[in-house]
Amino acid sequence: MKLKPLTITFLTFCVVGFSEIKSAEAGSFSVIAEGLDNAGGLSFGPDGNLYVTEAGIGGSGSCVPPASGQGDSLCYGTTGAITKIGNGKTERILTGLPSLALPNGTGGAGPRDIKFDATGKPYVLLGYGANPVFRDRNLGNTDLGKIIAPDFKTNSWTSIADIANYELALNPDGKDVNSNPLGFVIDDNNLVVVDAGANNLLSVKTDGSNLQSIATFPQDILTNPIFPPAGTPSNEPSQVPSLNETPQLQFPIQAVPSSVTKGPDGAYYASQFTGFPFPEGGAKIYRIGADGLPTIYADGFTQLTDLEFDSKGNLYALQYANQSAWKGNFDGSLIKIAPDGTRTTILSGNGLESPSALTIGFDDAIYITNRGDRPGQGQVLKIESFKSIPEPNNALGILAIGALAVGYLHKKKAPKPYWLPVLKNFF
Repeated sequence: MKLKPLTITFLTFCVVGFSEIKSAEAGSFSVIAEGLDNAGGLSFGPDGNLYVTEAGIGGSGSCVPPASGQGDSLCYGTTGAITKIGNGKTERILTGLPSLALPNGTGGAGPRDIKFDATGKPYVLLGYGANPVFRDRNLGNTDLGKIIAPDFKTNSWTSIADIANYELALNPDGKDVNSNPLGFVIDDNNLVVVDAGANNLLSVKTDGSNLQSIATFPQDILTNPIFPPAGTPSNEPSQVPSLNETPQLQFPIQAVPSSVTKGPDGAYYASQFTGFPFPEGGAKIYRIGADGLPTIYADGFTQLTDLEFDSKGNLYALQYANQSAWKGNFDGSLIKIAPDGTRTTILSGNGLESPSALTIGFDDAIYITNRGDRPGQGQVLKIESFKSIPEPNNALGILAIGALAVGYLHKKKAPKPYWLPVLKNFF
């Protein structure tokens, strides 16, 4: 089985083994936007404004069954939106986008990520979260599960590529047919997408041609899994052992890639949310090189939703919750991984709750969509003023980019688009 819709509705140079140095940085933040509906990915545009996706709250239209086949159906509406934040204002500038959600507005699938290419053209990724066979059959002509190119001036958009249909037609990992594209990165004229439902990484040209799978992610086997207590509300009731059942010693869980970014070494890096029962410390960051084979770059995380490299080669990882989601504590974390593998917790809890995405601004501040799983309660946070605080060491393994990659980063930083503004105290 693949991703269930309520799960989130994510050239090696040397191998290093060491006792990881771990520290924390107390990060302060301000709320620069709130009241968002199931907020997702965010990105700065050529005008210097920050753009954020809202998956919406579904609607009263036709419905599709959830991927698990159990629980309430996901029903259609046109409540998805793109919101612009800047100059102290928050404004929905693209509305009427397709959306699926549960009757209470949670589990939103719709606009999930937004990026701008080097010319300033925007692209938006729309999630889906169910078997694609039901999309056209139940919902009619909708752009759920696709990449679109919006025109903010006319409140319209053009379909670029159908990610969900690719899963329906080819099913690259050979398991259950399910599609929920969640994140993407623009690499020259390629749009590189993670489909969390299909457990794969795809690439398509910006003109919509040459859509292909470039990697699939392996299923994990969890040893001695910890399940919710019998009778506990769960989005996977069929997989929770009853009081009379003997718990399984080996339990297969889904890979669930939740986001992708490009590293300074030219490889792609994908975060993992992990499937039910969302094991604490079970999430990984995968590195996908030119051979298309995912290798573990770092592990020991819990329910990652996004990744981003800064200009110094530090990788920032966003953790949806520090505990298994079924425990009901949604305090999340922002973790920095230095090129040498040193990890630093920037922020944990203290207002960071079920965050869904991050971006790094031109001012080097970090911007996060917070409470991204809630209708009407989503926020955008601006995090700055980091101050280091020592933490105990923790022994973990990591595949480091290494000195060669760091040298590459210092010698050849990617050129910035001509329109890239310098933001100083923008918010």
